[in-house]
Amino acid sequence: MSHQTGIQAAGEVKDVFANARNGDYRLLKIIIENEELVLGLTKPVCRSWEEDYDSLLLPVLEKELPCYILFRLDSKNSQGHEWIFIAWSPDNSPVRPKMLYAATRSTLKKEFGLAHIKDEIFGTVKDDVSLSGYKKHVTSQSAPVPLTAAEEELRQIKLSEVHTDINVNTTKQTLQGVAFPLDGEAFAALQQFKDKKLNYVQLSINFEEELIMLSNTDATEMKDLPKRIPKDAARYHFFLYKHSHEGDYLESIVFIYSMPGYSCGIKERMLYSSCKNPLLEMVESKLHMEVEKKMEIDNGDELTADFLYDEVHPKQHAHKQAFAKPRGPQGRKGERRITRRPGEGDDAGDD
Repeated sequence: MSHQTGIQAAGEVKDVFANARNGDYRLLKIIIENEELVLGLTKPVCRSWEEDYDSLLLPVLEKELPCYILFRLDSKNSQGHEWIFIAWSPDNSPVRPKMLYAATRSTLKKEFGLAHIKDEIFGTVKDDVSLSGYKKHVTSQSAPVPLTAAEEELRQIKLSEVHTDINVNTTKQTLQGVAFPLDGEAFAALQQFKDKKLNYVQLSINFEEELIMLSNTDATEMKDLPKRIPKDAARYHFFLYKHSHEGDYLESIVFIYSMPGYSCGIKERMLYSSCKNPLLEMVESKLHMEVEKKMEIDNGDELTADFLYDEVHPKQHAHKQAFAKPRGPQGRKGERRITRRPGEGDDAGDD
């Protein structure tokens, strides 16, 4: 889900936007300065939009600083000229500006007028937003490219993941889980978590009362998360993972089931495993909370920033190698076998 920063457009920007919608400019560069959207520069119309595109756009993109670009096409709709909105966020720019620009993107588009924006592209290198990059984007949007066998396989895997709790429950249970009810305090904490008044909730099972209880609601950043995982007891964790992905600022709800191996007794392992799915079903159906990722871990050391990012945004491999029979050792053909035809060299028959 997107998040707004409260940054607004300066008066000058609003005036320029009004003139731009009437066709006065070919290109507008907008930057964030002193927590305000301000005008970076403008470029007039010189030739056709395709001839102007690379010559006007590429030189104004800085290697280490994000920005927004509005580029005017020659086409019109019922509202006037149509524009391309370009979010530029180079890979080597600092994390804070990346997240700030990602979180303010919706504000700028609304300020300019969504009806005037025909296409939107995001780029980290100039090839992404060049004229050829834009045309590739248009082609991919209008007509899906036929999938190769490997891509189709990846698509099927991705579709199956929608209905599967990866790492939490990779096989469909044949027995329904034990549905221990939530304690009132735990339910209230989850409601606050859903409303973003809390960013972390830890739950535990009270075996004597057969209740799921509240354990912890301390404010938790990514660097603090490993410390929240007990080393001698199982727990359920709900964490609001704030991060940037492909130019968008995201707040993803992550469910973590921590089970520190066999340091827990059999009863504890079985009950936590059985109560997990009913708990998630209740959270998603009654609280209408969308859990982005569900995972199981042994200990908190696994919860690095890179690990969590890769879990929430798994990398798609271009090719999955088919299983092949291992080859034997090089330069060796095995022991030589001596074969005889019937009746040749059979000394045993002479005795």
